[in-house]
Amino acid sequence: MVQGVFYSGKMKKITLYSISIIILIILGGYLLLGKTSANSNAIVGGNSGDFQKITLSIKNYNYYPNTITVKANQPVRIYLDESVVGCYRSFTIRQLGIAKYLRTPSDYLEFTPTKQGTYGFACSMGMGTGTLVVE
Repeated sequence: MVQGVFYSGKMKKITLYSISIIILIILGGYLLLGKTSANSNAIVGGNSGDFQKITLSIKNYNYYPNTITVKANQPVRIYLDESVVGCYRSFTIRQLGIAKYLRTPSDYLEFTPTKQGTYGFACSMGMGTGTLVVE
């Protein structure tokens, strides 16, 4: 009878440990992947003064939001918040001939897109990427 109680208690501990590990793995995956996709869209609707303001951050090792939409023939200012570090602070839109290192969150890149279309943006090394849609 004593062996049966010992075996039953040991099985309960193993089951409890297994469930705990599974819960930790699920919770870790949820926190690591986040609640939203890295391909979320941002549509710039209003102007801050006389320009369209966009603030990008980093999520899942990529720019977030990953797709931004702006209006043609209106100035655009792109800021990088404090989560953006390393080469991601060197922001480029190669198809438009734009490249600038944004040292601090108060630094910005300003340009006026004149042609509608879809343009890729990236860090200088091409690690972080995204899409700029000009309507």
